[in-house]
Amino acid sequence: MSDTDEHHFESKADSGASKTYPQQAGTIRKSGHIVIKGRPCKVVEVSTSKTGKHGHAKCHFVAIDIFNSKKLEDIVPSSHNCDIPHVDRKDYQLIDIAEDGYLSLLTESGDTKDDLKLPADEDLVKQIKSGFEEGKDLILSVMCAMGEEQICAVKEVGGGK
Repeated sequence: MSDTDEHHFESKADSGASKTYPQQAGTIRKSGHIVIKGRPCKVVEVSTSKTGKHGHAKCHFVAIDIFNSKKLEDIVPSSHNCDIPHVDRKDYQLIDIAEDGYLSLLTESGDTKDDLKLPADEDLVKQIKSGFEEGKDLILSVMCAMGEEQICAVKEVGGGK
């Protein structure tokens, strides 16, 4: 090969930061996060078995999906790596609720974010709608992980109007 030969590589990965990072299974603790069956989860229980005659100690994880609250389980050798999701929480001020359930939110930079729907949690929806109808200033906490976003909490700011 000469110096004039060109190499072209095609990347299938998307740009930006990775949605997960590796962590050794034996170091993951309760209330941490883990990816099970491709879903970002919060660990609620970890148990580790002793090394057997032919192998590794194994970690048994019981976790709850952070978006749909489904319980998932996984068993992984403690020396192997697991995917850990990058979980981020952002706060936005509620501006408006559209007829179709989409929310208009104000970001810290002053822009609007219009791609989030009301959450599936009915109690949270009641809190958001009643607070909005009463003219209160509401801050919505949005959980972001692995390309998904969902409203997870609401709090009132100040005394309203």
